[in-house]
Amino acid sequence: MRVGAVLAPLVACAVMSLWRESVTDSTAVLVLAAVIVAAASVGDRYAGVLAAVSSGAWFDFFLTEPYLRFTIDDPDDIGDMVLLVLIGVAVTEIALWGEREQARASRRTGYLDGVLGTAELVLATPVSVDDLIDRVTGQITEVLGVTRTRFVAGPVHDNRLAVLDHDGVVTRAGRRVDVSRDGLPTDEETALLVVRDGETLGYFVVTSATDIARPSVEQRRVAVLMADQVASLLGRRLG
Repeated sequence: MRVGAVLAPLVACAVMSLWRESVTDSTAVLVLAAVIVAAASVGDRYAGVLAAVSSGAWFDFFLTEPYLRFTIDDPDDIGDMVLLVLIGVAVTEIALWGEREQARASRRTGYLDGVLGTAELVLATPVSVDDLIDRVTGQITEVLGVTRTRFVAGPVHDNRLAVLDHDGVVTRAGRRVDVSRDGLPTDEETALLVVRDGETLGYFVVTSATDIARPSVEQRRVAVLMADQVASLLGRRLG
């Protein structure tokens, strides 16, 4: 893809050079900016930057005097080339920002679908506790991006476990864990409590051992909501 990011401006400039007299510098800059956006959209930041630099170079070679030489005599053409590269880098960052925002929106939709699906399962009749726990276990693993998750009935007896509370905060031995920086603990597991009316009915044991997982606060709160669905069903069955 990065090779294509370098070659695409070459092809575009070579084609435009066939109509040098009718293609203005502003038109050429707009065409090359579109090529750069396309490269950034289907590639990565490096592809976008390579496309921007390549655009500036081939703009100089094909579309400024003296033609077919990497030399510019007109100061205005120098300004156009520099502007083209700067615009290219800027639109690359904008395109990547848009992709990241779209990815975040898609993840939020997926999280919401997971919570709603779990809620529907809780309300459905009949549904077994084991089926719900199996589903939520898989969802928590996916949402938090951890290695595995399992459910343990009853209160927590292992004080070594970190705890993910209902605010999405992780604490360990009474100290808050900076998940965004350090990730979830890898040397010990993390407990996500299933609480109903102040009583701990069980907890999901989250293991992050293979790779460091750094779920956002939003992801952690979604996991808590899913655990609450289990607490709701367990509370009704036990009540």
